[in-house]
Amino acid sequence: MQRLPEPELMDDPAQARAYAHADFEDAHSAIVAHFRRVFEKHEAPHTMLDLGCGPADISIRFARLYPDCKIDAVDGAHFMLEQARTFTERAGLHHQITLHLQRLPDCELPEKCYQAIVSNSLLHHLHEPQDLWTTIRKYASPDTAIFICDLYRPQTLEQAEGLVSRYAADEPEILRRDFYNSLLAAFTPDEVEAQLSTAGLRGLKLEPISDRHLLVHGSIQGA
Repeated sequence: MQRLPEPELMDDPAQARAYAHADFEDAHSAIVAHFRRVFEKHEAPHTMLDLGCGPADISIRFARLYPDCKIDAVDGAHFMLEQARTFTERAGLHHQITLHLQRLPDCELPEKCYQAIVSNSLLHHLHEPQDLWTTIRKYASPDTAIFICDLYRPQTLEQAEGLVSRYAADEPEILRRDFYNSLLAAFTPDEVEAQLSTAGLRGLKLEPISDRHLLVHGSIQGA
């Protein structure tokens, strides 16, 4: 099945609100658990960059896990960052998480490099996937913990429809449609491997972690 790109920015107010209030508890808890698993020998980071932070749920989870870590959270969608601002203030973490309205690969951030760079569900939105890998190279030191999670594209439309029915049956129609479109816009593991090769990041490890998610992790040093 060929990739069908979707808009890069989730900048429709209704769409942003629906996504921000969706139940991602299981998926996002698993993402944090995977980070702890693959970087169990690393020291707790004191600086972290979250690319495509959305409503900041992942940033909030990492801020609670690492209370001494300063997090720069980047998103290009104004309405999504409004949701993020509400949630970080409600969590009392606005002093720890700084939100940036910027787009890859042209973002300018306060740190020259970060001890950890994370991204969840950004890659499939990008029309040019190298924008993500270029930004990571720009802000990573040799031993930065790099942790990228995203959907991967199923082989058929029927498989995509089955995943929507399995995991989003009780969600509003706007979220069901977004999930379906995101599955069609996602890259296959082989395509992501090719992106890493082009970016000179072949040392990063890619592993499927569910029937719809893949994980890229490691360090530039390993690449």
